[in-house]
Amino acid sequence: MLIEEAVAGIEVGCAILGERSGLVAGEVDRVALSHGFLRIHQESDPESGSGNSAFVVPADISAAARSLVQETAKAIYRALGCKGLARVDTFLTDDGTVVLNEVQTLPGLTSYSRYPRMMAAAGLPLAGVIDRLVALALDGTKR
Repeated sequence: MLIEEAVAGIEVGCAILGERSGLVAGEVDRVALSHGFLRIHQESDPESGSGNSAFVVPADISAAARSLVQETAKAIYRALGCKGLARVDTFLTDDGTVVLNEVQTLPGLTSYSRYPRMMAAAGLPLAGVIDRLVALALDGTKR
């Protein structure tokens, strides 16, 4: 059994892409729940999302909170030694504190996945993400 302290706040995520020139942060999203706990999607119709949640991209939070989430996601990415792509999921509390929830080191890249939506909202469509990942992988083979 695992027992965790409840975090009062909203769930937000940030897509991160590591490149030789630095880190690219996608737009922050917010998990909007109508009730209960987050269910990823419905297997019968995944494009419709979950029966109890939606993802708001960009998150409807202040610019200062958005920047704090992005910078915290970058710091977590670096601290864990992540490479390539990752999605850092956090909670944003009412007092503005960012609390780590989990890190997805191989986030989904489907049409209904959060990572490509966050990157597209930041101006980097999925094809651009894939191009950059391939370039990064090819660059890594030269070392």
